[in-house]
Amino acid sequence: MKNAIAGLVTAISISALAAAHPAHAGGGDVAAGLIGGFAAGAIVGTVLTPRPAPVYVAPAPVYVVEEPQCYWTRGRPIWDGYRWVRTRVQVCD
Repeated sequence: MKNAIAGLVTAISISALAAAHPAHAGGGDVAAGLIGGFAAGAIVGTVLTPRPAPVYVAPAPVYVVEEPQCYWTRGRPIWDGYRWVRTRVQVCD
């Protein structure tokens, strides 16, 4: 309905403009008429083109592999011949 009304209004306005000023060749009148006609045709064509309804497309499934939860902590003390050293140990659940 919206497109029909827009087309009708456009057609009436173009016919009113054409009836008000008869065309005659002289100077740049023909070029101006052609450019104006192409512009009006582009506008009318854009308004009256049917637009497709948006289509919902589901996203592809994603599979996530959970990695084990790991953390770093201090290990048991070890004598290195000079002093007691605590090494770092990674613990994973």
